[in-house]
Amino acid sequence: MSKSQQEKYEAFKALHEKQGAFLIPNPWNAGTARMLSTLGFEALATTSAGLAFSLGYCDGTTGLSREITLENAREIVAATDLPVSADLEEGFGVDPQSCVDTVRLATATGLVGGSIEDASGNPDDPIFAFELAVERVRAAAEASRDLPFVLTARAENFLHGRPDLDDTIRRLQAFEEAGADVLYAPGLSDLDAIRSVCSSLSKPVNVVMGRGGATYSFTDLETVGVKRISVGGSFARAALGGLMRAALEIRDQGTFTYADDALSHQEASSYMIEKRR
Repeated sequence: MSKSQQEKYEAFKALHEKQGAFLIPNPWNAGTARMLSTLGFEALATTSAGLAFSLGYCDGTTGLSREITLENAREIVAATDLPVSADLEEGFGVDPQSCVDTVRLATATGLVGGSIEDASGNPDDPIFAFELAVERVRAAAEASRDLPFVLTARAENFLHGRPDLDDTIRRLQAFEEAGADVLYAPGLSDLDAIRSVCSSLSKPVNVVMGRGGATYSFTDLETVGVKRISVGGSFARAALGGLMRAALEIRDQGTFTYADDALSHQEASSYMIEKRR
């Protein structure tokens, strides 16, 4: 029997309240959501990068509209009985009302959570001014207050050439005060920075792994206070890496040994649903 949105929300909320950390991997379409749902994970999150790459766009460009993003989220929600949170970019607009509208529309797709970031999308001024960033989170938090929706607020300094830990913590603390349920600063430089962020906040912290560079284990992250561990677009990039290695093998060597590591047609089909024409 499928779970209601309210039941999924309660389960998702409880994951953030229980002791210890949990994993939240990132499918990029319905098929990958179905596959990950069989592996014992307790929640899933969408990935704007994975979706963008699947559609032929660069991540972080205007190619991903709110409509495209939410339709992808709707398909993922329909493919799994797990709670799903979404990457909602900057809320698809500068003004706080855009964040309000996005949270409400996201909830209508069946999502039980989502993130709003302070990256502006403007390469000349990549991070929203502090006051505006806080007001946007406050508006989203107020919109989600009576909805089955866990709001994550993201401080994007480290992804946009501003490795200012003090400012990042200041922003996350302000987002917490503004009503965000979860705090997230992707791209933090090392475990000490992650520890500093976690110790500076009282609400759950999300950290992303799989971006390359320094990597830490689940236990490492849990020990310094991380509550939620996602993988962003790295699963999608891993899949694309497999595609390119296979394509280069057949082009350059004329061999087809890549198939030895591929899922069988039977196994891949076993995760999916049969849909009659």
